Amino acid sequence: MLKEFKAFAIRGNVMDLAVGVIIGAAFGKIVDSAVNDLIMPIVAAFIGHLDFSNFFVVLGAAPEGTALTLEAMKKAGVPVFAYGNFITVAVNFVILAFIIFLMIKQISRLKGAEQTEAAAPKEEVLLLRDIRDSLKK
Repeated sequence: MLKEFKAFAIRGNVMDLAVGVIIGAAFGKIVDSAVNDLIMPIVAAFIGHLDFSNFFVVLGAAPEGTALTLEAMKKAGVPVFAYGNFITVAVNFVILAFIIFLMIKQISRLKGAEQTEAAAPKEEVLLLRDIRDSLKK
């Protein structure tokens, strides 16, 4: 069983998946920073000083003296409907999906160019075809 596991773990697909997950996690942090530090301030500048993460609806009774922030409500154990966090995560997802779309589109374009180059016969092949055709005559 240990040998089978070792063979499974060393296979190329498993290693590619592991690398993809690690890079994906790091890329997710980059996108999260881009949204929180670059895009949301621009959105806030146009709409007003807006912080989506602090949008919530209190679903229970808050203890007296609890600050009206999401963090304070959660610390106090008050049930909250935190739709602002969902908006932030949804914006992150849309940006991440768009970036992945652009990356795949670029890779496909590069592969298409490589396939076009590979499909075109090389000069040597053309010369050999000419020689073959002239020998047939």
